[in-house]
Amino acid sequence: MNIPRIDYYTASPAAVKAMLAMSASASSLGLEHSLLELVKMRASQINGCAFCLDMHGRDARRTGESEQRLYVLPAWRETELFSRREQAALAWTEALTLVTEGHAPDAVYDFARSEFSDAELVNLTLAITTINAWNRFAIGFRKPLPAAQ
Repeated sequence: MNIPRIDYYTASPAAVKAMLAMSASASSLGLEHSLLELVKMRASQINGCAFCLDMHGRDARRTGESEQRLYVLPAWRETELFSRREQAALAWTEALTLVTEGHAPDAVYDFARSEFSDAELVNLTLAITTINAWNRFAIGFRKPLPAAQ
């Protein structure tokens, strides 16, 4: 059983406010909401963040994402369900989330550059960085899942 540790929302409201501001910025910079939810889901899958998977799985479904695409997201390369733009975003997400394994390979960067403008790629990187930071908060402090619905 995972016993929650510090409630970071009450322990440091200023830190949470900064994280929420970063999240709001990442969400408001023009990238498709559905794309951002896929990125959040994929990074959270890699990091093993149950809280974030639960939250963003629900958010993705509320915004119209199909169950099938969410089910196969870890194997996105093996399907034709994701657009090239989504594939590029997912590959970039994996490269940055697993940065110690490959330091963002040129081939992945080139693929991302082929689908995103300079500004979009910077904004996507902010979104990836933000969900990875949230994953570390939730995992590190063992944020409990909300009650089952």
